[in-house]
Amino acid sequence: MIRLGSNSPARVFILKSHNIPFIQNGGSFDEDSIKETDPYQFVKIATQGKFDELYSKFGCEDMPLLVADSVVVCEGKLLRKAKDKDDARKMIEMQSGNQTSVVTCMIFKSNESYIFDISKTIYQFSTFKKEAIDEYIKSGECMGKAGAIMVEGFCKPYIVNVDGYESTAMGLCVEKLLPFITSYSIKNGTII
Repeated sequence: MIRLGSNSPARVFILKSHNIPFIQNGGSFDEDSIKETDPYQFVKIATQGKFDELYSKFGCEDMPLLVADSVVVCEGKLLRKAKDKDDARKMIEMQSGNQTSVVTCMIFKSNESYIFDISKTIYQFSTFKKEAIDEYIKSGECMGKAGAIMVEGFCKPYIVNVDGYESTAMGLCVEKLLPFITSYSIKNGTII
């Protein structure tokens, strides 16, 4: 069992789909307070801030703590979560027919190990259909997502090329996490 320090439904989906037992305890770290514009520094600061908040509250004595954060980069611009639907539209239209990178940072800490990882997945998208953009924005699914995109949903039919893991783009590089989870489980007599 691990503690997922995140409110993200996508991270919950990733852990469930890999049969990783967890409890969810998201925090309240204020990402809007970060003024950094470099995507790697931003995601590092955000993840460390989330980790520090939740580690001080829960520690990792009873179970490992996992936190993560993601940002989107297009045309050299850092795209965070949309402020409103107009902001979401601007970000989505910028990424239409363009190359987009998703940068995800994660920290996993147990009594035995500590992982700090920054991963990147690069997508080349074909041009998004206007009607599809309108419907996606109207649905509200674009809100609360870095760059207002969903590579596992809205963007999927428009992916021309991908370099990296889809899980990174969804918010948690599970391929890098699994060996440590498995090692922790073996040491503690649990089964994944």
